[in-house]
Amino acid sequence: MPQPDFQSSFQPNLTIVQSVHEFSVIELSNKIKELIENNLGYIRVKGEISGLKIASSGHGYFNLKENTAILACTCWKPILSKIKFPLADGMEVVVSGKLSGYPGNSRYQLSVEKIDPAGVGAMMQILKERKEKLTKEGIFDKIKKPLPFLPNKIGVITSITGAVIKDIIHRITDRCPSNIIIWPVTVQGENAGNEISNAIDGFNKLEVFNQPDVIIVARGGGSIEDLWAFNDEVVIYSAYNSKIPIISAVGHEVDYTLIDLVADKRAPTPTAAAEFAVPVASILSSTLTSHHNVLLNRINQLLKYEQQSVNNYQNISKHLVNYIEDKQQRLDEISFRLSDSLPSLLKFKTAKLDLFNLMRLNPLKLVSYKSLQLTHQSNYLIKSINQAVNNFNHKLNLNNQLLSSLDYNNVLKRGFTIIKSIDGEILLSKAIAITQEKFNIKFYDGDLTVSNINGNSTQ
Repeated sequence: MPQPDFQSSFQPNLTIVQSVHEFSVIELSNKIKELIENNLGYIRVKGEISGLKIASSGHGYFNLKENTAILACTCWKPILSKIKFPLADGMEVVVSGKLSGYPGNSRYQLSVEKIDPAGVGAMMQILKERKEKLTKEGIFDKIKKPLPFLPNKIGVITSITGAVIKDIIHRITDRCPSNIIIWPVTVQGENAGNEISNAIDGFNKLEVFNQPDVIIVARGGGSIEDLWAFNDEVVIYSAYNSKIPIISAVGHEVDYTLIDLVADKRAPTPTAAAEFAVPVASILSSTLTSHHNVLLNRINQLLKYEQQSVNNYQNISKHLVNYIEDKQQRLDEISFRLSDSLPSLLKFKTAKLDLFNLMRLNPLKLVSYKSLQLTHQSNYLIKSINQAVNNFNHKLNLNNQLLSSLDYNNVLKRGFTIIKSIDGEILLSKAIAITQEKFNIKFYDGDLTVSNINGNSTQ
């Protein structure tokens, strides 16, 4: 029977205690912050904004939440000022930045460097609000500038790589070769809107002889995220303030951006924009040839008409000379006749003067004759006046007799009366008189006022 090992049975359970490093609170907080920043680095996080607050300093603070999980975010003022859409609680966004710690509250937080709307729904809501804002400002109501018929220079704002610029150059070259000035920009990404805006402003700031006659802003098709730069407010304002006509050719035919609403012409595709910018040279040449031929025909017709007019004037001139010569000859004949007849006329008038009786010019006889005429006219005038006065007196007597016969006082003397109301209105019937409280009765020798009580008249 083996003997129990009492030594092993009663051996004590020993624990080796090692020395543990002691941290201060600040050291531990900084250590955790260092671990987070060094291990995660730059990250992108999708979530819903909650508890948004903008401090008086201009910094923004909010939480990104998903179900019950929450991530604190800090957006410093320089970053917040670059965000081109308003932030709001409940908006789904994608936040890019660096994860860090905040010792003052024992928490980790995301230091925001960029915020993008998440999903088509959020972007469409931002687009709707931005469109309403610009509509209230009257940006989309500007008068559209006409496109030049045959531009000498065409400015193109697009990416230097890709098929868009090649399509535009190829189409313009095929239709009507023109000078093309390309301002290369990025058409997608965070800084695309500023580059497009600077390109539009840059074309307008060139010297007049270097400016393009029309600007094409173009990009190929894509999603709403791809075309978002052309909804940027700085792009819209630059297009609105442009003195040079702008053709927008962003995306395909079904794609619409805000620059389409403010541009002077919207093209469904970049190729169509090139077609709007220049005419077809062959058609233009054919049209010019046709107009040239019409103009030549009209000039020939006009020359024939004017030649005929000149011939007519020459014929008229010949007839006019003949007419003047004929009149001149008649005038000479009349002058000859006058010269021949003047001595005979003088001789005739002298003979009549010799036969004139000078006694007819005796003043006494003239005065006597005129006095007799005056007496005769005076007697006639007096007789006419007397006859007119007698006729007037006769008419006056007749009118006086007629007036006397119409005088109502003579009628009153025959027993008639006139009944008037207190206001002087003549009462023509008993029915009217009954309604009056008082009325006047006019006799030929005076008036009498009576009162009407219950239809009975009393003085």
